[in-house]
Amino acid sequence: MNFEYTEKSKDLQARVQQFMEEHIYPRETAHREFVRTHLWQHFPEAEQLKQLAKEAGLWNLFLPQTYGEFSPGLTNLEYAPLAELMGRVLWSSEIFNCSAPDTGNMEVLAKYGTPEQQTQWLTPLMEGKIRSAFLMTEPEVASSDATNIETSIVRDGDDYVINGRKWWSSGAMNPSTEIYIVMGKTDPSAHRHVQQSMILVPANTPGVKIIRPLEVYGSWDSPEGHAEIDLVDVRVPASNLLLGEGRGFEIAQGRLGPGRIHHCMRLIGAANRALELMCKRVAVRETFGKKVMDYSSIRQEIAKSRCEIEQARLLTLAAADKIDRFGVKAAKDLIAMIKIVVPQMACTVIDRAIQAHGGLGVSQDTPLTEFWRYARTIRIADGPDEVHMYQLGRNTAKQLVETRLIASLRTKCDESHSKQPKHR
Repeated sequence: MNFEYTEKSKDLQARVQQFMEEHIYPRETAHREFVRTHLWQHFPEAEQLKQLAKEAGLWNLFLPQTYGEFSPGLTNLEYAPLAELMGRVLWSSEIFNCSAPDTGNMEVLAKYGTPEQQTQWLTPLMEGKIRSAFLMTEPEVASSDATNIETSIVRDGDDYVINGRKWWSSGAMNPSTEIYIVMGKTDPSAHRHVQQSMILVPANTPGVKIIRPLEVYGSWDSPEGHAEIDLVDVRVPASNLLLGEGRGFEIAQGRLGPGRIHHCMRLIGAANRALELMCKRVAVRETFGKKVMDYSSIRQEIAKSRCEIEQARLLTLAAADKIDRFGVKAAKDLIAMIKIVVPQMACTVIDRAIQAHGGLGVSQDTPLTEFWRYARTIRIADGPDEVHMYQLGRNTAKQLVETRLIASLRTKCDESHSKQPKHR
């Protein structure tokens, strides 16, 4: 394993860093104030910033080189540090057209979409002209197990008719969202992993009704937002189905691998920035006659945070490297590990930074509360910690038992061979 970044990645890191310093950080406070007071509206300077990013060649960086013409030619390992830089300001990913859920939806369309679906939806998404949402989670079932999904997708002549209720549909409140990718069941009687399908549903289709936006720890996450949505006799052409009936679970697994790399690296960026803010804060504040930085407990918190960030980064880079070399399936255990480790690490590091800031840490004057909300939410989103630990524990036990069994069999074979009479 060699995690030394390529020259291409280093060059892009320098350019993204420069763009952040020139255009993103100076607007951070203005953006924070705008989204607090202008619900479901876009930051006025966002389009100008996107155009600058396009002109700087910092657009759609996320698609791995395996996506051919749609990709800028980066591997997951090369893109990972760029996602980390974007994670230092959570809204900056959109400026580079690298924000969720659009990244995952674009990957789905690039990998599984027909040429017609790609022309109609992928092209405007990649150009940043529209936004998208992913509708999987449902309020009535434990949706971390995708086989529980109850939304029905029923063939009716040349159409499919969709009925169900979704929630935590990220991006659905965005005024620019024009397309949903919906997961439901086309054949409830089939094997549990081939019951599900994914289908494209334009946001303005009759029967689609947004019930309400959902708050995340008191925040609307405007302008993207998360919605609860009713789908009542929603009729779309059969050609809107992705890949084929019963392929939804397969698509979901392929979609989530690289997306978890992106989330984890953004969280590492947020945690690292939180640590930097903590160090600056304690270097200038005094209590009981000495700098806060001079307390041993504070230095220990800083040291632990740095160790934890570095460990999480290396584990995530290992997962990205394995995806690049062997594919998502081969990297599934590492992907589970980062999904368990990184959000928890980020919560811990950000919480330390909040504590070191005192009252300032829980106010709107720093990005720390935004960072913590994001980190805490990701411990549930894309599968809760418990699901990943359950699966990783099962796989680990099985692998270790099999390894021990094979070693034992080899030992017995060697002993048996050594006891056989030697012929002259």
